[in-house]
Amino acid sequence: MEKEPRIAVVITCFNYETYVGKAIRSVLDQETPDCELVVIDDGSTDRSWDVIQETGARAYRIANGGQRSACLYGLGQTRAPFVLFLDADDELAPGALARILQVLDPGVAKVQFCLTCIDATGRVITERYPALEAFRSQDKVVDEILRSGVYQTPPTSGNVFRRDVCEVLHHCAYDNAVDGVILLVAPFMGDVVSLSETLGLYRVHGQNDSGLGRAPRAETFERDLRRFELRLAHLRRLVGQLRPEAVLIEAERTYYFRFMDFSAALVRGTRYGSRGFLDLLRAILTEPRPLKWKVATALFFVAMFLAPLRQAQALLAFRFSVGQRSARRFLRAANASQ
Repeated sequence: MEKEPRIAVVITCFNYETYVGKAIRSVLDQETPDCELVVIDDGSTDRSWDVIQETGARAYRIANGGQRSACLYGLGQTRAPFVLFLDADDELAPGALARILQVLDPGVAKVQFCLTCIDATGRVITERYPALEAFRSQDKVVDEILRSGVYQTPPTSGNVFRRDVCEVLHHCAYDNAVDGVILLVAPFMGDVVSLSETLGLYRVHGQNDSGLGRAPRAETFERDLRRFELRLAHLRRLVGQLRPEAVLIEAERTYYFRFMDFSAALVRGTRYGSRGFLDLLRAILTEPRPLKWKVATALFFVAMFLAPLRQAQALLAFRFSVGQRSARRFLRAANASQ
C-alpha cells in the first residue's frame, strides 16, 4: 500500500528556464518519501518546459493565468495535508523537508523559516532573511496582526501551509500573488511554528515581484498599498467568521500603510505633509515592537522628512537595499546627493 505523503511541494514557473531546474533538483535531492512534488509551467514562452521535463518530475503545462492560478492548479494535483509553494527561482536547502516534517501536526496552520538571500549567480547577499525567532504560538501572532495588520514573515518560499489555509486562495481573485491573505489568516486557523534555521534560498534579481534590491519606484509602492488594503479588507471578513469578537486595525492606521504612502510620495518627488508625517510617527510608536526599534525607525523617518529631496530619496534607497546595512553605508547614502 502506497504511503500517504505528509507534505506537498508545488513549484510554479513562468519563463524561469535559468533557475527552475535548480529549484526542482533542490526538492528531489531531499530524498524524503513523505513528500510529493508537482511542477506547473504557467504558459512559459522560453525553454522552461523543456528544462522541467528533463528533471523527470511530475509536471503539467497550462495556459498562462498568473501565480495564484498556477498554484491552485498545482494544489488540485496533490493530496498532502501540508503544502509548500516554492518559487521557480528559489531553492530548498539540504535537509529542509526533514526538519519541517519534525514540527508538523494537525494543530499547525503555518510553518515559517529563514531564507538565505542570493543574487542571480547564486552569490550570498544575506545569510538570514528575515531573522526569525523560534517559537510556536497562535495568540502572539494573532495579537500582532490585529494591532498592526502584519507580522514578521518570509516570502512565499519560506512558508508551509496546512491545506485548508491554502483553500482561501480560491477567494482571492483580487490578488495574483500567493503570499497575501493566507499569510495573514493562517494564525487565526491554528498555530504558527517559526523556525530560526535557514532552510531555503531566496533569489533576488531584476524580475522579482517584490522589487527587493531594486531602486524604489512609486508604482511599486502604490501597487503594494492597494494590495494591502484589499488583503486587509478580505482578512476582516475572514476574522469576522473565525473570531467575531476580534477587532482588526484599519489599514490607514498601520505603520505599513503610512510607510508605503510616505515612500511613494518621496519617490514621486512630492513632500509629505506635516499631518501625514505625524500619522506616520504615531503608527511607528503604536507598533508592537521593542522601544529600540521605535526610536531608531522614528529617527530615520525624521531624517528623511527634514533632508533635501534628493538626499531623502537616497536614504529611502538605502532602506530598501539588500545585504548587511552599516553606519558607513548609511552615511554614504546620507551624503549621496550633497
